[in-house]
Parts: sequence; structure tokens; C-alpha cells
Amino acid sequence: MKVRELMTPNPIRLAMNDSLGDAAKLLISYQVDGAAIVDGKAKVMGIITKTDLVKAFQNGVGPYTILEELPKRRIKTIHQDTSVKDVCDLEMEILPVVDDKMCLVGMLTRTDVRDRLIEKSQQEIGLLNSILKSTNNGVIIVDEQGVIVRMNPSALRILDLEQHTVVGFPANVVVPNLMLDEIIQTGAEKKNEKLKFKDKTLICDKVPLYKEGKIQGGVLIFRDSSEYQSIIDELDTVQRLSKKLDAVIECSYDGIYITDGQANTLRINKSYESITGLKREEMLGRNMVELEREGYVSKSATLIVLKERKTTTIEQEFKTGRRVLVTGTPIFDDRSEITMVVTNVRDVTSLVKLQEQLKENQELTQKYFTEIEEMRLQIIGDQDIIAKDEKMINTLRLAKRVAKVDTTVLILGETGVGKEEVAKFIHKNSKRKDKAFVKVNCGAIPKSLMESELFGYEKGAFTGANREGKMGLFEVADGGTLFLDEIGELPMEMQVRLLRTLQEQEITRVGSTKPLKIDVRILAATNRDLKEMVDAKAFRQDLYYRLNVVPLNILPLRERGMDVFPLIQHFLSTLNEKYGWDKSFSRDAVDCLCEYNWPGNVRELKNIVERAIVMSDNSVIASSDLPKTVMCNDGENIIVSGSEIIPLKSAIENIEKQLIDSAFQKYKSVRRAAKALGIDPSTFVRKRQKYD
Repeated sequence: MKVRELMTPNPIRLAMNDSLGDAAKLLISYQVDGAAIVDGKAKVMGIITKTDLVKAFQNGVGPYTILEELPKRRIKTIHQDTSVKDVCDLEMEILPVVDDKMCLVGMLTRTDVRDRLIEKSQQEIGLLNSILKSTNNGVIIVDEQGVIVRMNPSALRILDLEQHTVVGFPANVVVPNLMLDEIIQTGAEKKNEKLKFKDKTLICDKVPLYKEGKIQGGVLIFRDSSEYQSIIDELDTVQRLSKKLDAVIECSYDGIYITDGQANTLRINKSYESITGLKREEMLGRNMVELEREGYVSKSATLIVLKERKTTTIEQEFKTGRRVLVTGTPIFDDRSEITMVVTNVRDVTSLVKLQEQLKENQELTQKYFTEIEEMRLQIIGDQDIIAKDEKMINTLRLAKRVAKVDTTVLILGETGVGKEEVAKFIHKNSKRKDKAFVKVNCGAIPKSLMESELFGYEKGAFTGANREGKMGLFEVADGGTLFLDEIGELPMEMQVRLLRTLQEQEITRVGSTKPLKIDVRILAATNRDLKEMVDAKAFRQDLYYRLNVVPLNILPLRERGMDVFPLIQHFLSTLNEKYGWDKSFSRDAVDCLCEYNWPGNVRELKNIVERAIVMSDNSVIASSDLPKTVMCNDGENIIVSGSEIIPLKSAIENIEKQLIDSAFQKYKSVRRAAKALGIDPSTFVRKRQKYD
């Protein structure tokens, strides 16, 4: 025990320029017997006690006298790491405690030492009492007169005596057969002496107690030999069980490796040798740290178990080149300490081969994916088009091919599929990419202004015309690309002029008779069936054939499902960056969006994503934040009506058939239909085949 454990830390202290009066007030205020006097660096310069103050005042020293003026005396200090036993004999009432720099860190008094020694003595007495009470051996203690002063519970039990009939009585009267007076008389120590008491044979140890060279008493420690016999019988039973356990371990098909709680090798069975190719004599008694370092094993499951204190399974390779799967399991005692680690070793050569093959396949898949991704980027090369679906990529591949020539392209597709983006894609990949890309929405321009907007007009061509005249969109797009969106809305009379412009590559402004040569590539788009319009005489056949040189059909979003999630991520990222947010969609919300039919296609998807992000107060957008039209439907309620009574089994089959047919018609996918009905895809297919 160190002084630092007994001292009073951070004691009160006085400065050299404090007065006697200051010292008196401080000692009285804190009710202490003394205080250290320190300099500005906390080094001890002296000590003053209440006794010192009384003597000073008796000698006529005034209360305003500063401490520095008092007679100096030798200061005794003690280091905080000094052993307590080294200060027990010091003549002191109060002693400053210092650190390595001789700075004051505490105060130690004789009272502190005395109280601690008393406390320690009481602890030792308590410990001795606990030992005497808990031991199974009988203990009898006699004084120098041979009178019994202590007999523990085990002694009373073995000898069948009562406490009040033995303590304070002579031992040769209470237990004469044990000859306790012999210890006092001879002072000789005896071991394993067999003595009879009543019907019991006791095995005894006699030990004399000395103090300052004189016998002060003796101790008799004994046990009943019959208890040893039961222990021997139990040991025989344990040995038999151990042999059986050894046989089980040795016959196990799995390899078994056992270490103690310090990773020292205890047992290795025959299967372990066979599986690993190692010999047990190479490893028994050795520590796993050493075996791992020497390369017997690539890494030790035992060491991992001892570190993490839980069952661990790893792949292990031995110096023989063999690879296995091992599982280490800790064995705990009553104090939750690991006493053993049992490691099971299983030959997984075939599994390793499959893993290697799987790894090769994964690497090959990754290689193919990378190549496909590179091809996709080469084809697209445009941040405005998000395409992962193979069908869409094929469409873009075709678009990139026709972009290299000036062929007229007719882009077909439903509203919102991205026809304009494909038109821009064609322009950016053409030789005209550095020239203008002009979009004309044929359905948005009034018929009365259509001709002047497309072809321009001369000054004074009509009332309200610009004095200087105006260039038409064909002239604006000269050298570049003109995108005629919603071409199906073009009035019949304008179709004639457009056809002539395409054929002759020249235009004539309104109010002019002079034609102007133009160099414009035409891209047209519509969501209408132009062939039906031709048949209905609503669209000129010759213009249709002139525009339909290369038709490019953009599939609706519901038919290119692989594009839905990338588009969601793209719109989400764009909006987060725009508004400085960090929002995301939950898994169920993404599932709902991916399963939705998207009649409005990409435009509808973009609007719904933006609406959900803007309207949701949470950072994670759940399916409940989506519009009701988009929310997932786990199944449709089918009501069977009618007054006809049919067998219950038939009614159930009818409803099941309706549900399966309705789900497949709605989702167009076995997986999605099965999910909506809450069954496995295999069950869905089996039931569908049954009813079909």
C-alpha cells in the first residue's frame, strides 16, 4: 500500500507572505491540525500546526507577523509512492506528501495511518474467518494452555460436537483422542497422522504456533478419510466417463482440436490428422500463437474466439496446402472465463472448388458488366439520357447510327417517353452538333401564325408584321437540326409546304417570291398513329413516307422496367443538389414506383418524384408519401355475388382463378403478380397451369 492511498489529497496550504492570523483562521475554518507552507511553485517550505500557533502567541509574536519571518526548522516530507509500512515508525503528527518535483500533493497524519492499519487488520481477520468457515477441513486452534479457542463449522460437523461445548474447554477433555496437548509439549509439526475419533478415522496435520520464539498455541487440521473414499469413487467414475469421451472424440468424423483458455493445445483426434495432413505430435502442448507464426495454420480460429469470446467460423489453410472450414467454440466456467476452446474441422474441398468456380463466374460477370457498361456509355455518352434497360440501349444504338447521316428520322412513342431527349441525342451525335438545334411544337402554334413562324416573312408582308421582316425557324436552324414535335398536329395546308421544303431544300418567306436555299436536317416526332391518319385522310401520304425514312420507336416506361430505378435516382440526385437536401426513398416506396404502370411515362415519373420530395417532411420518403394512384395494391377485392348455392370448394377455386388471372393481367409479370397475392412465384405458376 502506498502513501497516496492514505493521504488527504489537495490539502489546504499557506503562502510565505501569509500572517499568523491568516494561518489561525484557515486551521479553524477547515478544522485541521496543521497546514503546509508553500512557495509560488507549490514546493513545501515549511509546516505550521495549531501547537506552533499557540507557542508563537505565548512568546509574544503578533498575529500580523508573516510566516516567512518565523524561525526556520528542518522540514520532513514523504514521497507519495512510499510504502505505508515505511512511515509507521516515523515520529510525526502531520507530514507533507510530495510528488517527483517535490510539489505538495497531500497531507498524511498519524491518525490516517492508524485508522488504515486497524481497517486492514479487521479485513485480514474477516478473511481468516471466511476461510475457516468455508473450508471442508476441520480446524481446531488451542492456546498455550491447550484450551480450545476456535473450532470451525467443518470440525464441529465431522466430530459431531456443538460450539458451546468445546470453546473454552481443555482439548484433552473434549477430544482426548486427538492428542492436541502433544503440539504444546513437543512443538513438533506432524503431517498426515491417522487418529481415531469415535467411529471415524481422521487424517490430521498438527502445526505449532510461535511468537517471538515461544509456543503460543497450536492448530489441528483434519479431514474424514471416508470423504476421501467418496472422492476416489467419484474420480474413478470421472475417469471411466473420460475414457468414453476420448473414444467418442477419437471416432468423430470431424476433426477436433482442443486448447485451454490460453490457447495451449490439449487434444487432437485422428480425423484432424487425416483431414489436415498434420501430425498430433507436432502440435500437442504448443501454443496457437506459435503454431500460427510458424505457418502450421494460416490463421487460428482459437485465437479469434479468445479475443471475441464467441463462436467463430473461418476458412483455414494448413502448411500441407489443404484448406478446410473450421468452427471454434468457447467453453466458459462459472465465472464466465474461457477454460477451453473446441474447434471442429470439416473437409470442404468440394465446397472450396465450388467457391473458386463461383468467384471465377463472379469475376467474369463483373467483366461482362463492365464491358456492357462501357458500351452503354459509348452509345449514350449523354447525361440527359438515363438508360439501363437493354431495349432502350438498343434503341439508342440505332439512334446513334442514324445520327451520322442526314436521313430524316420519325420518332414515335407515347407522351412523356422522352422523344425530345432522343432527338437531342441524335443532334449531339451528328456532324451538325455545333450548329443550332431548333424545336418546333406543331400543336402549340396557331394555324394563322404557322406559316410565318416556320418560313418567316418580308417587311410589310401583312398588318402587324415587323418592319424589318423576320427569319423563320427553318432559317434559324440553317446548318443544324429542326425538330418538329407533334408533327401529327400540323395543318393540311402546311403539310404541303413542308413536303416541298423537304424535297427542294428551299423556303420562300411570306410576302416574297424569292426562294432561299437552306441546309436543315429534319427530325419529327409524334405520339399519334400517322398510318391511321393517312388512311383517314388526316395526314398526307407523301409527307408520311418522306418523314418515315427511319422510324425510331421509343418504348413506354412500363416496357423498359430496368430504367425506372435509375431514373428515380437521377431525378432524386438532381433535386437534392438543387435544393441542398439529402432525401431518399424507402424500399417500399421504390417497390411501388417500380410496379406502377406509368401511363405518363418518364414525364409522369419525374413529376411524381419531385412532388414526393417537395411535399414530404421526412428525409426518407415512404410509400405513404406517394400519390394514391401510385401506392402499391397488394391485391384486389373480388366480390362474389349471386343467389346460386355452389360447393364451397368450387367457390374458393373460382375466386382463386379470378385473382390469379386479374393479377397477371395487371402486372404482366409472374414475380410481381405473385408478390401482390402474397405467394411464391413457383406457387403462382403451378396454380395458373392448374386453372388453364
